[in-house]
Amino acid sequence: MMTLIYILLILVTLVLFLAFVAPKTYNVSRSVIVERPAAEVYNFLKYLKNQDSWSPWNKKDPNMKKTFTGTDGEIGFISAWEGNKDVGAGEQELTNFVEGSFVQSKLRFFKPWKSESDAYLRVEEVAIGAKVTWGFAGKNPFPFSIFMLFMNMDKAVGKDFEEGLQNLKDILEKPEN
Repeated sequence: MMTLIYILLILVTLVLFLAFVAPKTYNVSRSVIVERPAAEVYNFLKYLKNQDSWSPWNKKDPNMKKTFTGTDGEIGFISAWEGNKDVGAGEQELTNFVEGSFVQSKLRFFKPWKSESDAYLRVEEVAIGAKVTWGFAGKNPFPFSIFMLFMNMDKAVGKDFEEGLQNLKDILEKPEN
């Protein structure tokens, strides 16, 4: 009986220790230079529907079901999706703008698990066009925070961000016909 108590005590101590050292937050971002005027890039990015043309997740499920609520490009607009196991189900809501430089949204995932993140697109004017930074940040609540000791969020979605930004660059830099 004492052995069982010691084992349980060790397990509880281990879980508490892991919860203490586990990352409580995450922030993943990537940037790209787009050789177009910053104002033009911002005006493209502030519309969530435009993400369909450059988001890597649309390629993962071209048959994804999408619904829209509100007026695109305005605070409160919601783009919702339901797709295969690679994209799950969720919604993205425009929550804040800084005209010409910043688009913020709330990402709410429903499947395969529930979570919420703050997503952002930052546009900065640079000598040859615009620097676009795409990222998202959030909290790792217990017990999911323990899993983050074994999963690197940056590695998990960083390549998707890089792919999406390259798609964005290709679209915006394409010569107009």
